[in-house]
Amino acid sequence: MIVDQTEFRSAILDPEAARPEGLTDGAGRPAGRRFDVYRNNVAVSLTEALETAFPVIRALVGEANFKLLAGAFLRAHPPASPLMMFYGDAMPEFLANFGPTQTMGYMPDVARLELMIRESYHAEDSTAVDPADLQALAPDALMASKIWLAPSLRLLRSDWPVFSIWRFNTEDGAPKPQMAAEDVLIARPDMDPAPHLLPPGGGAFIAALQSGDTFGAAFEAATNANDSFDLGKMLALLIETNSMTKIGD
Repeated sequence: MIVDQTEFRSAILDPEAARPEGLTDGAGRPAGRRFDVYRNNVAVSLTEALETAFPVIRALVGEANFKLLAGAFLRAHPPASPLMMFYGDAMPEFLANFGPTQTMGYMPDVARLELMIRESYHAEDSTAVDPADLQALAPDALMASKIWLAPSLRLLRSDWPVFSIWRFNTEDGAPKPQMAAEDVLIARPDMDPAPHLLPPGGGAFIAALQSGDTFGAAFEAATNANDSFDLGKMLALLIETNSMTKIGD
């Protein structure tokens, strides 16, 4: 008997589902308990992959609740790739619509931040510009130039204190989050990516550069977003994190 693949896949991910009919072991005997063991191993492996990918989400809901959440997620979103390093990209949308987390509006953005950190880790390498090249440009030339950003750089603009929530759950002694919107830059200066809280206007500045705007247009976007935008602080962060890879027309 040929086992329906859709039925098999559903049964693998749902411990309450009946064993598919027609399954046999290598000797042609009914798979029975062997299928149950296999099903459990698959669920455990996928749950562990999600725990690795979303440690802050796990901390926010607690270990027991995260296992329940992971079980619901993996049934709704089975892996589309054998590469577990990329599993979980649907988590933000899932959290926004999952009953127990629907009222926790910040959860999807926390998941997005954790996904971006993982994406940054796996992004291609790049070579940062020499800060001296930036300093050598005349102000007018700099304002007319475009800045290329590292492939590993990510920007998250959130209505929630997403960086503060991440920090509170990953750093000992970190201050308790205060309810305010935060823009976050994820950068990978060496091997390990890290999130950085952007100064007021910084999110608009980075978004403009990512869109291909000139340095001057990005500066204007930042000051329009917040008239106290600190360009020096923003440039220092980009230089420290090796986030600029090219300056030109």
